[in-house]
Amino acid sequence: MYGIVNKAIESLVIEGFGVQKWEDIKQRSGVDIDFFISNEPYNDDVTYALAIATAAELKITVADVLVAFGEYWILKTGKERYGDLMEAGGDNLKEFLINLPTFHNRIMLMYPKLTPPEFKVSDIDGNSLHLHYFSKREGLKDFVRGLMQGLGKLYQTPVHLEIINDRDNGDHHEIFKVSW
Repeated sequence: MYGIVNKAIESLVIEGFGVQKWEDIKQRSGVDIDFFISNEPYNDDVTYALAIATAAELKITVADVLVAFGEYWILKTGKERYGDLMEAGGDNLKEFLINLPTFHNRIMLMYPKLTPPEFKVSDIDGNSLHLHYFSKREGLKDFVRGLMQGLGKLYQTPVHLEIINDRDNGDHHEIFKVSW
């Protein structure tokens, strides 16, 4: 993953718990990197180690860390780094989600070595849709859950998520029913 992801985890922890907690997390994780460069790729193991260490330090689950990080990514990192792209995604939650499948195509122009997930949308109706999540990376469905919750907050639209398909249950990809 790119350094911008790890920098965002660092910012989330420092803003919520202070610099010392971040140092404790880095030590626990075994990640010996003083600072992350946003546009440089890092091994995914670094990000996973930071998430696991954050959960241990804060005495919460990794799922809770990933949900919190997903919300933070939308409300802080997304708005600050990709504000124009996010605004171009739609005027409301439904429009943004319908346009989500093309979002990473634009991001890849900035990060050419990016291995992004793929999103597809189906079963669109007035108050819900099915969001299909495909990724080579496992264990990030809770991050996607956090992203959806963050988008709900961004668009001031309460969101309800129901997982219909789950790779943990042997399905090919996750499908979230996103209702608002």
